[in-house]
Amino acid sequence: MIYLDTHVVVWIYQKERDRFSRKGQELIETEDLIVSPFVELEIEYLFEIEKIRDRSTVILDYLRKQIALKISEVSFSEVIKKAGTLKWTRDPFDRIIIANAAVQDIPLLTKDRKILTHYPKALW
Repeated sequence: MIYLDTHVVVWIYQKERDRFSRKGQELIETEDLIVSPFVELEIEYLFEIEKIRDRSTVILDYLRKQIALKISEVSFSEVIKKAGTLKWTRDPFDRIIIANAAVQDIPLLTKDRKILTHYPKALW
């Protein structure tokens, strides 16, 4: 199982496979894929500021059907407690998405250099 960062979800939806490393493509094809519920909120935010064209519900519903994407059901209070320990980022989306993966000790697929530097289970 592997968590996906928001940009990864959007790129999969937009069929932009060439953006991924070879390792990232392999992980997407072979692992069970999961996202933090906060990814849904961040995608909606990106839609609202017109960075992407589709709402979060459209994107996530499509990916649930196409690639069996799952939404994490980890306790929100556990995630927030863990997010409070991630002092190296001020981005609330990143903090919660990373914390969601960290609570379960599961890798996170991301291209974000800061996350790759600070979250030991981050992969690209």
